[in-house]
Amino acid sequence: MKKIALVTGAGKGIGKAIASRLLEDGFTVIANTRNTPVEAQQNLIEYRADITQESQVTKMITDVINTYGQIDVLVNNAGIAEQKLFTDITEADWDNMINHNLKSMFLVTKAVLPNMIHNKQGKIINISSIWGICGASCEVHYSAAKAGVIGFTKALAKEVGPSNITVNCIAPGVIQTDMLQSFSKEDLDALKEETPLGKLGTPEDIAAAVSFFADNRSDFITGQILSPNGGFVI
Repeated sequence: MKKIALVTGAGKGIGKAIASRLLEDGFTVIANTRNTPVEAQQNLIEYRADITQESQVTKMITDVINTYGQIDVLVNNAGIAEQKLFTDITEADWDNMINHNLKSMFLVTKAVLPNMIHNKQGKIINISSIWGICGASCEVHYSAAKAGVIGFTKALAKEVGPSNITVNCIAPGVIQTDMLQSFSKEDLDALKEETPLGKLGTPEDIAAAVSFFADNRSDFITGQILSPNGGFVI
């Protein structure tokens, strides 16, 4: 039987690349999205749900487990970004950022864990950001949320390790996705110059890291942060 992987935010960008890579690796992939349609592929199942809402998360996980029996790999990828001066961030901005980047991860992981604990196996992979490691000017709320992802990863890894569940984190650098649409060519060129490898990353670079953590090659690795960033943060 194929292993089952659930990827949140799988409609585009990094999430889409992760879903495609896990399909190549032989998984049946449950591709969670809220609004963006997922391209039909063999062994790829689209599941629409707003994962900031506990009732929708509970239904999604219940449906998946009732259909497939288990979830072997969870990739908490869904999230949003926003550039704003700290003094301009509203309470609504803050709540929206935390809900989409941190609360959603909490809700999905909490719903998936009982099945993994029962099966005494599982892999949880959380997507953070380099800004969760070093912080970014004009992205305080985003940086705080992504730092929370890292803390969540380290703490949960200690808690569920005895159940043979690994919890790891990927902290991407500057990646060519829709999140860079507002950047000018000059801004992007400057970011490339700041990166020792002289280029921006691709969603496939992050998907390759997920593939490693989802595989048995990483069975003795937990609570770790892997940051594919071209040397931007060392």
